[in-house]
Amino acid sequence: MQVAIRHIFISPGHNFVGHHGQPAGEHRAIGVPEVICRAGRGLEGDRFHGYRPDYKGQISFFAWETYEAVKREFAVPALAPGAFRRNVLVEGADLNALIGRRFSLGGVIFEGTEESKPCHWMNAAVAPGAEAWLRGQGGLRAKIITDGRLVVGAAELAVLADGPELSWTRAIVQDGAVKIRETI
Repeated sequence: MQVAIRHIFISPGHNFVGHHGQPAGEHRAIGVPEVICRAGRGLEGDRFHGYRPDYKGQISFFAWETYEAVKREFAVPALAPGAFRRNVLVEGADLNALIGRRFSLGGVIFEGTEESKPCHWMNAAVAPGAEAWLRGQGGLRAKIITDGRLVVGAAELAVLADGPELSWTRAIVQDGAVKIRETI
């Protein structure tokens, strides 16, 4: 199915994680036209790249439709799309349906792990009441399964079949013979 990647953001540091009871950090979300996804590690240049092994939030997604609804609901038409601190704003995808599923977006494979639950900081970053309003539509946290590149613009989204753990076989051929074969 065709979707649109509307924005991609990375941030070199945490604004909210580890700041409970303190002021938010000052690391801005930086809009980029494309980003390199690293399997099991995160997005190059982002605060969660290499954060911890098997981390459930190597990348986060947010629905463009929710972003537009928040601007209307809270009368904040100038709200920047990076205010939510999610990496990828995507239009045309049911993000909650991807929880617990493997999917491909723009040729990169991800595994949806859980809702990217809104926290109390949303009340300051967006508007009072935003945390409660966003419950159930805070976005998607995911693991990155394969290396690849995401680019702003049209992208193909495919939910992969349920079943046993996916694997691929990579073979290196030299002089017409398979020299190395490994399953990844």
